[in-house]
Amino acid sequence: MFLKFALKNIRAYTKRSLVTILLTTVSTALLIFSSGWMNGSHKTMIKSSVEVYPGYLQITNKDFRESPSFDHLIFESKQVAKILDTTPGISVFGRRFESFVLYSTGPRSIGGRFTGIEPDTEPFLSRLKSSLKKGHFLETTDTGQVYMGIELARKLGVGVGDQLSFIGTGADYSFAADTITVKGLFQTGLFDFDATSAFVNLDYFQDIMAGDNMATHFIVLPGDKDNVEQLARTIANRLGPEYQIVSWMQSMSGLVRAMEIDSIFGYLTLAIIFIVIFFVIMIYTWLAVFARIREIGILRGIGTSPRQIFQLLLTESVLLSLLSIVLGTLLGGTLSWYFSVHPITFSGYEEQFKQYGLVAAAMPTEFAPLTILRDAAIMLILSVGSTLYPILQVIRLPPIKAINHV
Repeated sequence: MFLKFALKNIRAYTKRSLVTILLTTVSTALLIFSSGWMNGSHKTMIKSSVEVYPGYLQITNKDFRESPSFDHLIFESKQVAKILDTTPGISVFGRRFESFVLYSTGPRSIGGRFTGIEPDTEPFLSRLKSSLKKGHFLETTDTGQVYMGIELARKLGVGVGDQLSFIGTGADYSFAADTITVKGLFQTGLFDFDATSAFVNLDYFQDIMAGDNMATHFIVLPGDKDNVEQLARTIANRLGPEYQIVSWMQSMSGLVRAMEIDSIFGYLTLAIIFIVIFFVIMIYTWLAVFARIREIGILRGIGTSPRQIFQLLLTESVLLSLLSIVLGTLLGGTLSWYFSVHPITFSGYEEQFKQYGLVAAAMPTEFAPLTILRDAAIMLILSVGSTLYPILQVIRLPPIKAINHV
């Protein structure tokens, strides 16, 4: 019975019903899209930062992180590689050997990172190759060729084809020095990284630094990037306690904390939006309900109980809210899906984005059905809850006062 009368009243007050539907639909769509935008931008920032160089999973000697020295290297890197080859869930892995040397070109001398990489696997593990600006990327047969950050090259005053010298300490603590030729220059957009980093073929590095079969760490690309922690546990069980396996969430803990703080502020913003939506709907419902005070007074006068009137008005509210939220969820979900496939691109801001480690000025939204349903449920609670106070206030009026209300 209440459903029948509720539908009749909704049709009778068409304009008010349409305004209520429009208001709640737009609010729901904006909320869903805002959540998708915030989550999508965070994931894009994290992905860009992780894939520039650090990687999703790092394997080191168990003592290397606390005391990074040549005493705590991976001394049996080929054996570790064999184990990783047979570990399920790994897409690609590669060895790296990092050290620090003094680069010199005549009167200029600058300290920086000197790293041996595997040129055939590195393009899958990082964006070093895709960040190429001039020259060429390294090859597995290269000897005495260096792939250098463009800012480091600028400080040294060298370009593609130029030579420079370096001197450092080998893995056996002997002196290591050679003259190398710049093969290519890269620019990731991370200024400090571009100003301190240079890379050579790992075979050449191990030879010149007396580090045969050694590595400072392995980088692992998971087949499923959402199960990084589970893969880390699997690798740890297979390699044993002498190795430490950490995910990007540990190796880039500073970025994780920054994203968590940003998420807190993002959710505070959404909370403010929730509060605003709540009071906007409540005020409009108040006006709509109070416009029907005489009608409610007549119903009371002919014997309708306050409880029955409450059930009738609440049924109307629930029906309008359900219809609005279904429409808003469809609209917001469609927008989230579309912009997850076709990211919003900030044309002309590519260089500014690179300053923050983002390789492209494109921000996709996240299309997550569970998040969309969560936001829809929140909106349903807000929409129905905001109507309770006006309804309770109206049904408390004495019938005579309500009938004579102007």
